[in-house]
Amino acid sequence: MLTTPPLSLYVHLPWCVRKCPYCDFNSHEGRGALPFAAYVDALLADLDHDLPLVWGRTVQTVFFGGGTPSLFPPEAIDRFLQAASARLRFAPGCEITLETNPGTAEHGRFELYRAAGVNRLSFGIQSFDDGCLKRLGRIHDSGEAEAAVKLAQDAGYDNFNLDLMYALPEQTLAMAERDLERAFALQPTHVSHYQLTLEPNTVFAARPPQGIPDDDGAWDMQEHCQALLAAHGYAQYEVSAYARPDRRCAHNVNYWRYGDYLGIGAGAHGKITLGAEQTVLRRWKIKHPTQYLVHAGSAQAIGGDDRIEPARRPFEFMLNALRLVDGFALADFEARTGLDRAAIAAPLATAVAEGWLEHDGQRVRPTDLGRRYTNNVVSLFLDD
Repeated sequence: MLTTPPLSLYVHLPWCVRKCPYCDFNSHEGRGALPFAAYVDALLADLDHDLPLVWGRTVQTVFFGGGTPSLFPPEAIDRFLQAASARLRFAPGCEITLETNPGTAEHGRFELYRAAGVNRLSFGIQSFDDGCLKRLGRIHDSGEAEAAVKLAQDAGYDNFNLDLMYALPEQTLAMAERDLERAFALQPTHVSHYQLTLEPNTVFAARPPQGIPDDDGAWDMQEHCQALLAAHGYAQYEVSAYARPDRRCAHNVNYWRYGDYLGIGAGAHGKITLGAEQTVLRRWKIKHPTQYLVHAGSAQAIGGDDRIEPARRPFEFMLNALRLVDGFALADFEARTGLDRAAIAAPLATAVAEGWLEHDGQRVRPTDLGRRYTNNVVSLFLDD
């Protein structure tokens, strides 16, 4: 039997100042005055439309992603959160994260986000090297990045993430190390540290920049930086996520544990367990903000619905759960897929034989080798 997992709320705010050449997210360069009030109205209409999927359930986390959510004024975030919490039960101490671009930080703004209920920030720093930032097409420099974090700290934020990338154009191992040292000086509670990849349909994919480190160089950076993060008290708990004790991102952990989430906003994706139907629904919204503003709250705003049949659930589950260093409990696999653990016995045995996974009869964990070959491991669980 499928058991209803924890529920999160993802809110997509699609505009940014300038589209970065490596970005494959649903983000759109803002031109002229942005329709903040109208977009909040659309979000609430969208939420009302999806509410029947989650009647009576409690929201454990909220995440504002983008785009650049910090383009939205605090009063717009406040209005949305007040209206959403009147429609859905928010758990006490609900983690509420806002993604923030240092280039949009203003004095006094963080105090107002905090007053609105945002209790966690995620800064898209990417690098503290001005040359790297310029090559990445970022709108901020290293000084603005540090100033933005300090403004947030002055506003009372003590729980925040810094996004950093490595294997950047013309980046050396020493430069990647310096990025982390400057991050440590700001005392974040969480660091997301991930490799630059050339995603399809991006400027970088069409015109790759010069000087990207080769695979060996990228691997050297990864190993060296992982050791540095550990030495400074940041424990790796996911492929690219490192946290101080008790400061893991609860929202993302819910994704990786195959939890549920409502996705509202242009291009937002959601995943909901429908207990009465004993199925898993994936729903996504139309991508373009202009069309979304017109259709939000109606069936026309739905880009698609996909019911995940039992045969596909092992792959979906593993695609998420095997990103976690601690892996997963077999009991959770059964509860969140509605399948007996016998359904994965054969591929699990193969992965153990290859040295990619280990399990003690209760939990399954990726080995160090398995974490290097995650795609190979996950592919074992594909439905033939």
